[in-house]
Amino acid sequence: MSDTKDSVEKNSPGLEGGEAESPKWSNLPTVPFRKMAKKTLGEILTDSTGLTKEQLDDALKAQGQQEGNKLGEILIERKLATEEDILRALAHQLDLPYYHRLPVNDIDPALVDSIPIQFCRDNKILPVARDDFSVTVAVADPLNIFPLDDLRLIITSNISMVVSSSSQIENAINRVYERSNDSSQKVMEELNVPDLNSDEDLEQARDLLESSDDEKPIIKLVHGLLARAVKEKASDIHIEPYEGEIMVRFRVDGSLQDKMEIPRRHGPALASRVKIMGKLDIAEKRIPQDGRISIKVAGKEIDVRLSVLPTAHGERIVMRLLDKSSGTKRLDQMGLDPEIFQRWTGLIEQSHGLILVTGPTGSGKTSLLYASLMHINTSDINILTIEDPVEYQLTGVGQIQVNDKVGMGFAEGLRSILRQDPDVIMIGEIRDGTAAQIAIQSSMTGHLVLSTVHTNDTASTVTRLMDFNIQPFQVTSAVLGVLATRLLRKLCVHCREPYLPSDRDLALLEISREKFGDRKIYRSSGGCERCQGVGYKERMGVYELLVFDDKIREVIARTQDGKIIKKVAVENGMITLRTAAFKKVLAGLTSVEEALQNTQADDISILDS
Repeated sequence: MSDTKDSVEKNSPGLEGGEAESPKWSNLPTVPFRKMAKKTLGEILTDSTGLTKEQLDDALKAQGQQEGNKLGEILIERKLATEEDILRALAHQLDLPYYHRLPVNDIDPALVDSIPIQFCRDNKILPVARDDFSVTVAVADPLNIFPLDDLRLIITSNISMVVSSSSQIENAINRVYERSNDSSQKVMEELNVPDLNSDEDLEQARDLLESSDDEKPIIKLVHGLLARAVKEKASDIHIEPYEGEIMVRFRVDGSLQDKMEIPRRHGPALASRVKIMGKLDIAEKRIPQDGRISIKVAGKEIDVRLSVLPTAHGERIVMRLLDKSSGTKRLDQMGLDPEIFQRWTGLIEQSHGLILVTGPTGSGKTSLLYASLMHINTSDINILTIEDPVEYQLTGVGQIQVNDKVGMGFAEGLRSILRQDPDVIMIGEIRDGTAAQIAIQSSMTGHLVLSTVHTNDTASTVTRLMDFNIQPFQVTSAVLGVLATRLLRKLCVHCREPYLPSDRDLALLEISREKFGDRKIYRSSGGCERCQGVGYKERMGVYELLVFDDKIREVIARTQDGKIIKKVAVENGMITLRTAAFKKVLAGLTSVEEALQNTQADDISILDS
């Protein structure tokens, strides 16, 4: 067991007991929870925290006036103590071990086989160890004995307690039940049973970790894949049929990773199950189908966008996972450099004009637009969006879903939006000339319009607008600025290794050896357990902002050549995507290879200017 000893909370001054005698779960002491210390809870808190006697007396007086309230709840509400302070003091008072961090990896999932997950969640308790005499249970409220009585009947064993915070117990519950229900691995041994195809539907809003053992193997397999993808923070699940097998891959931090091979004979049953969940036609296997699934995994609400495509060896399935419970990030959490953040907020706070975000699929364009909308969202403006699809619900924003099947495309939706008296309009994507014309016209008639477009960088967006038959004078009159975005994988801080860059690396960075000196940069060492052997963990944004000032407008009026526009912008102080990415390399956040792979080479004349 790693670091278990460190996870046992060392008592603060004045707490002489309550520390676990051994780091091993199997040796945790069995202590009667009714054994009381001489000191009261308040006295222990005043000895071990910054709580004063006056504050304690005031809280006790309030407790007497508020029937049913506990002293700890009053102190937490008044910010005089934390939950951890209260629990540590309670653990000392009851002579119980307190665990600041539960060693989750050492908890045997078999301990929860007979216990419903909702019972553990509702009561904030979890069995963590078993010995010959009792089962040790982690609790967040050691004074609430009724769930322990119920648990004793379920597991038919004596119970001893350790104390931990509710957040630690909630995390441990999810992790242990994930391992207990890891169907994506265990069910492969069961797939030889007959009658795999099932028309049983997945109950909406049911947590997949509550899957019962009597569910059929294919159902358990699909549920296990979804739960595993959420646990590994995958954005997409790919189920790809080939001649000999079905390959399952997850996209994590922008890169596809092989996860599992499934015998090809199970392909039809697997596809049918997924299509049932997405309410698609299971009999139709000749045309593409799109659907949507709403599920819960470990208490998180997940929206799954489903795409099924017929191929030569069967139906290829891609499921995009959107964690609705995580919400949207604030604009100051998007990783914009301070200068770009200041200039970008200046653009989105304008009363009218067109602002564009550009980049490839999966580069963070929509997330940035959502964060920008929430930054300017106040009660005195009317914000409307038209999207395909609506990825996250924004409070106080009217969001419209595109539906081409009924003739509700971007162009049609935009015409209707303009009758709704909007101040700000967000268009999910400008896909054709009609939508581009309406966006331009709206921005020139008193509306602030934000949208996305697919181009490689900011300057080439001008050329793209010309392809939509937008005239140069319309671009210079309407467009306020263009922001290009990319997502780079971060090097895992636990296994990255420093190195002195080679001449090739310096040539790619376009920095001389004399200028670079003896500084070191980082690269992946091949991965570790924390990054699942990839070498990278999580992603960060890099940005290129082109503000349409007078110089840029003069250039666009003369020419629509992206290289010339970019050259003038760089002379004007614009930081390109490649330069922004290399700054992340020099800061030790990512590797040279990651920067090169995700950004386009700059023209030499631009770098020399």
